[in-house]
Amino acid sequence: MRPLTEVWRRGRQLRRAFAEHKACMRAVYAMAGEVLQNPVGTPAEYEVTMGPIPPAFFSLRRNLFSVLFMSVYFMLDIPEERRALYGKLNHLFRAWVTSADNLLDAESKVVLPLQMPGESRVMREIVTVMTADRILSATLNDAAAAGVISDTESQELLNASLQVLLPSAAQEATEEAGISERPDPEYVLSTIHRYKTGMLFHIPLLGPERIESGISRDRLHALKEALMQFGLGCQLLDDVRDVGRDLREKRHNYVLSLLARDFPETYADCVNSASGDRLYRRLPEVVLPTAKRGLLYMREGLTKLDRVGLGIEKAGAEAIAAAMFKVLDLEDLEYA
Repeated sequence: MRPLTEVWRRGRQLRRAFAEHKACMRAVYAMAGEVLQNPVGTPAEYEVTMGPIPPAFFSLRRNLFSVLFMSVYFMLDIPEERRALYGKLNHLFRAWVTSADNLLDAESKVVLPLQMPGESRVMREIVTVMTADRILSATLNDAAAAGVISDTESQELLNASLQVLLPSAAQEATEEAGISERPDPEYVLSTIHRYKTGMLFHIPLLGPERIESGISRDRLHALKEALMQFGLGCQLLDDVRDVGRDLREKRHNYVLSLLARDFPETYADCVNSASGDRLYRRLPEVVLPTAKRGLLYMREGLTKLDRVGLGIEKAGAEAIAAAMFKVLDLEDLEYA
């Protein structure tokens, strides 16, 4: 299999997308520093500021999704100035979605490295969301002032940035208090995960879909289909990794629904016993088919992207799909 580094070396479009994405990241971080201005006279112990940006934030592994998202603008022939706008919006969406996940799942992933007093977890995420919202307004205002978009288009994107997240937010809300039964695994994949995660992979197409008039609608549809399939494949791997946590917290999970349907006694044993975060290692009968299906979905999604112009060929699709096992912390299932 071709190494991921080789895919990147050969993939001119991916390299351009990565470079432009990093420029968008830097622009967002610079704006965050401007937005986070404490009132004059605030004691140092009550200040909130932007911290230094770790070099790891700009690694390929950390930005693999974002690079694929940025690539779609090249495939749609979006002009450079609008690519820059949409790339900034993508990074702000990443901040919103990550902060929501941190609050819902007690995680601590960082997109905007804020410096705050104490060991706050909740307030840090609240301020991150508020900061990202202000950056969005400033970004859209600047783009309108520069003639990149019109005032009407700016307002459309402002409203759409919330609207596009509502179905996913509503789905997450249904799980917040825990679920009482395990639905059929195919329903989990085709419906629940489609709204929970799949639609988030359509976020990079928000701008093109809402305000671009000169793009190919057939190509846009093909990109949406490909990104949805890739996203569902990633969610299947997420379900493998999170099977122990989702069992404890009573969240929807394809693996657990498969286990409850096909191996009810094993499922009951898992429910009645303490389950660690690597529970998937004890459930090869459902984990391996799920991981293989996830890998297949990712390969097919990437192959469809390549047909539209991603420029990675079959070997590249294989390499990127395999790399997702590392990105999602599932190295021990790479053989799937």
